[in-house]
Amino acid sequence: GEAAVPAVRLFSRDGAAVAEEVPNAAAWQDGAVLHIGDAQYRVERNPPALTELRLPRSLLAGFPVCPKVSAEFAAPQHCLFRWFREQRPAGGGDAAGEAWVETAAAERVFTPSNALVGLRLKLRCTPGDGEQRYGPAREVESSGPVEAGPGACTFDARHLYTKKVCGHGSVRAVSYNILADTYAQTEFSRTVLYPYCAPYALEVDYRQNLLKKELAGYSADLICLQEVDKSVFVDSLAPALDAFGLEGLFRIKEKQHEGLATFYRRDKFSLLSQHDIAFSEALLSEPLHKELCEQLAKYPLVQEKVLQRSSVLQVSVLQSTTDPPRKLCVANTHLYWHPKGGNIRLIQIAVAMSHIKHVACDLYPNIPVIFCGDFNSTPSSGTYSFISSGSIAEDHEDWVSNGEEEGCSMSLSHPFKLLSACGEPAYTNYVGGFHGCLDYIFIDKNALEVEQVIPLPSHEEVTTHQALPSVSHPSDHIALICDLKWK
Repeated sequence: GEAAVPAVRLFSRDGAAVAEEVPNAAAWQDGAVLHIGDAQYRVERNPPALTELRLPRSLLAGFPVCPKVSAEFAAPQHCLFRWFREQRPAGGGDAAGEAWVETAAAERVFTPSNALVGLRLKLRCTPGDGEQRYGPAREVESSGPVEAGPGACTFDARHLYTKKVCGHGSVRAVSYNILADTYAQTEFSRTVLYPYCAPYALEVDYRQNLLKKELAGYSADLICLQEVDKSVFVDSLAPALDAFGLEGLFRIKEKQHEGLATFYRRDKFSLLSQHDIAFSEALLSEPLHKELCEQLAKYPLVQEKVLQRSSVLQVSVLQSTTDPPRKLCVANTHLYWHPKGGNIRLIQIAVAMSHIKHVACDLYPNIPVIFCGDFNSTPSSGTYSFISSGSIAEDHEDWVSNGEEEGCSMSLSHPFKLLSACGEPAYTNYVGGFHGCLDYIFIDKNALEVEQVIPLPSHEEVTTHQALPSVSHPSDHIALICDLKWK
């Protein structure tokens, strides 16, 4: 015979039967109970759930371990975290193994002590939504043990100046080319560019440990990074800096796996709008650059070179959370690198200045500009002079930086009064074959002033291991850091 169909009834939280004609949206409430025959099922709508829980591959004693936490109907700041360490094998090694001892740490970020060297870690995370609802916990074990750290790093002394986030009238800005893994791990890099650097110290996981500790210790409000691998942004930097109160924006370079990242402190700023461009694309398609484009067309060799570059400009408009009329235009870029490419960089920076003018003068009249980046230009270059002085003459020697046949010339101007906030250090890039000042934080002189510049590492620290990068410094560049205040 036919199996009897069980009776199906839905009861609300207070035990009343829900009528058939009640629409679904109203019927299925948290705490409702579904009866199917004798079985009862509690209804829970969108319970907090973890979709990803990952620990970094490399763990160093004294360096923060920042898990990657992705969740639905939950947020990392409302999740519960419990950290465990492996039990040390007793005597001749315990066959049972796998015993875990809970540590006192119950925070999202855990910094293992030297006592944990040689032991693996385990994290148990319970997803929460901030409304006192929690979902099922998940556990993840580290793939390897905690290893010994490198001892003193180049940024340790700098952290003494940046222990606390600066006050609401001030902004701490950082600009840093963090050396993309794409370039660090090539045969050429290992043997020619950085032969002095221990191979393990060029590996991405090792350098990420140093970098996360370095950046977290600057307690910055704005961080502009260059040479950021997409996977490093998504899996490492964004989750780590999120835990330290910073929200990140990423812009990839066309044709490459690396790009630019801008982070801003969530409780100081909110994002109003983004205005990123690729230089070559903007030059061709934006009416804004029509005149420059026509000038450039007279020099087909230069034009072709400019259009081949994948360089981008990241522009973010931020609004102060404590003083909403106060807005800021934060630009970040990485210009063409070739030593003889001075004219290409001049074209790129001309496009950048027009675009920033469009944002900071037309779209948001008179908002102050902070322009960070690796400009691949020393203080004696045309690019630096153009940014600082507001104009460049058509007879500047940088127009013919790659010889007459690939030369071009035009006079350019921009309306900003910009100042290099960290001045002109002897170098911001120090590799075996070259050192020079290539990185800058340009600020709007009319609206901002420099409160303090965090000193760069001493020459002795930079050259301890010959040059950069090294076991105690994650990049071939040095971070620029300054505290700015509104005038």
